[in-house]
Amino acid sequence: MSTRIAFLKGHGTENDFVIVPDPDNAIELSPAAVAALCDRRAGIGGDGVLHVVRSAAHPEARELAGEAEWFMDYRNSDGSIAEMCGNGVRVFARYLQHAGHVAEGDLTIATRGGVKSVHIAKDGDVTVGMGGARLPEGEVTVRVGERSWPARNVNMGNPHAVAFVADLAHAGDLYSPPPVSPEGAYPDGVNVEFVVDRGPRHVAMRVHERGSGETRSCGTGACAVAVATARRDGADPAVTGTPATYTVDVPGGRLVITERPDGQIEMTGPAVIVAEGVIDGEWLENALR
Repeated sequence: MSTRIAFLKGHGTENDFVIVPDPDNAIELSPAAVAALCDRRAGIGGDGVLHVVRSAAHPEARELAGEAEWFMDYRNSDGSIAEMCGNGVRVFARYLQHAGHVAEGDLTIATRGGVKSVHIAKDGDVTVGMGGARLPEGEVTVRVGERSWPARNVNMGNPHAVAFVADLAHAGDLYSPPPVSPEGAYPDGVNVEFVVDRGPRHVAMRVHERGSGETRSCGTGACAVAVATARRDGADPAVTGTPATYTVDVPGGRLVITERPDGQIEMTGPAVIVAEGVIDGEWLENALR
């Protein structure tokens, strides 16, 4: 372990991350190390870790190096690996700009969920091309205590179960994963969103992210919610030929989601670098004992 490891802290609509720049993929981030860094009392604290690696230097991204120079090696706060994180991509892009690797405008970022197109605007917002949604067949039910709701199965490169509720308080504390049935519907776990209406094409949500618990925001979850709400409202851009835009309020702020007639989804929202410093290698080694 290096004596001192550089890090930054950033957030997108208060979905917060420890950023570890490592262009050459020289730092081994074990699940235990990630969990220690994300610990909010004994570590730096975060919903996850953004490991910043050049695509050519990472075995999972080398084949994408021709499309995207940088790979977002994303980890959940419990150390598990996730395919994608929409808020994380925006913060990742903001870090690349902060570090001087990119400027305002368009860029691409490699993720386990594919290569994402990103636009950094002059006003500070970041737009991410999130790809298309898949809507797997089959009924899914989400339960909290004595209440249960039918949920829409939406896959944004990672799995989501979207339930429409009368009151966001009905989601409970979201410390533990809400039970989803049938068993086996999501063999690798699932992100569960609870949604209420706020107005025309305007909803609010809470989310339990697998591997992290309740978070202040979830980018892929907001996209899944927008798609599920549009279908509930009878709006399918592929059928109408008209983009569908929804405002999605999350506990940490607001995201704007647009689904285009070609099925591609764009998410726009803020991304902020809060601080930077160094991780003490001795502390990290002791934390892993």
